[in-house]
This record gives sequence, C-alpha cells and structure tokens, in this order.
Amino acid sequence: MQGKLVVITGIDGSGKTVQTKLLYERLLKEGRPVIAIDFPQYGKTFFADMVTKYLRGEFGMADSVNPYLASLLYAGDRWEVKERITAWLEEGKFIISNRYVCDNMAHQGGKFSAASEKEAFFQWLDTLEHKVFAIPRSTLNILLYVPAEMAYLLVEKKGQRDYLAGEKKDIHEKDINHLRCAQQTFLEIAKGKKDWVIIDCTKDGVLLPEKTVADMVWRMVEAL
Repeated sequence: MQGKLVVITGIDGSGKTVQTKLLYERLLKEGRPVIAIDFPQYGKTFFADMVTKYLRGEFGMADSVNPYLASLLYAGDRWEVKERITAWLEEGKFIISNRYVCDNMAHQGGKFSAASEKEAFFQWLDTLEHKVFAIPRSTLNILLYVPAEMAYLLVEKKGQRDYLAGEKKDIHEKDINHLRCAQQTFLEIAKGKKDWVIIDCTKDGVLLPEKTVADMVWRMVEAL
C-alpha cells in the first residue's frame, strides 16, 4: 500500500513543530507506521547548511536575496533525502513533514509583487522540486493560520536555536513584512485546492489551545 505524506505548514510562530509532534504521537498510538521529518534538515545535509547561512543573513536580508537562488537551497535539502522519503512511501509509511515544498513557494514566492511573476516562479519551482529533483508530492497540506502580527510576537517566546548561533530570530522572523507576504501567499496557494486544508488557530483574536488545534488536525488526517 502506498504511504501518505502529510505536511504541517504555516508562517513562523504558527505552531508547526508542536502540531507535528502531537500528530506523530497520535499516529503512533493508533498503531500506524509513521515517520516525522523536519525541513530544513539543519546540520544534516549540505544544502541545509547553506540554508542556515541564508537564514543568518550571511547572503543579505530576506528581501535582497533572489527568490530563485534562495529556493534552490531549500529544494536541494529535500533532494538530499528524497530517496528515503520515496522508500518510506513505497513501504506504506505515514510521513509527517514539518514544512515542505509549499514553504518554499510561500516564503520565496511572497517576494514577488506582480501576480504574473509569482505564477511564473511557482511553475518554475514545481518543475525544479518535482521533476528535476523528483521530490515526491505531498498527499495533504495542512496550513496552520495565525495572523502575522500574532505569530511575530509568538516567535519571541521561542528558546535559543542552535542554527542561529545565539540569535533570537532568523531573517524571515525578523521581518514582519516578509511574514505578511508569506502568509498571503500561503492563502493564495491553498485556496480551492483539494489537497489543502486551512485551520484557523485563533478565535476572537485569541490563540486556541494546542490540544484543540491538534484535534482539528487529527480530523483532517483521519479522513486519509
């Protein structure tokens, strides 16, 4: 039986890591053969090391780095582990991915202001990731929606992360305009797509409890 690849996605501060962990634990409890994976693969692949340099600002701030060039780094990171992903799917495993191809589309595609340029980038990126690098397509993408202003503040609560070498935020997280543009692009990508689900993680301007969001995520995955 062919496996399933479920992506948990959203802008920085939306709760992806927590919900990936909770979904993984629930699938384990249900007795499913499940694998959890995070992108970028910090410290594990050549291209992830390059992504680290990008996120630290070594190539410039987010809006100054060409989206085509930046996206090559993220796609290369997935290419380095694509054989493992393909094998897991062939073995019938359930893969939960914290970020995936759609994150490249949103964060780098959000740098374009013209719709025609953004669409051309999307088509190029789809060719790069799924045809040139032959990275498997996702089965379901779950977008955790948290308003950019709220997510920006939630990032402040994160602990120290090794890949930032002591910095609190990477170049995406520091730039609220980048988060807003990425958020809007995520919504554009997800709109009307059968393989996308948008989960609003807030109610009346307040962040929902992690378990409430986890139950909403589970209902989407259970249908698979």
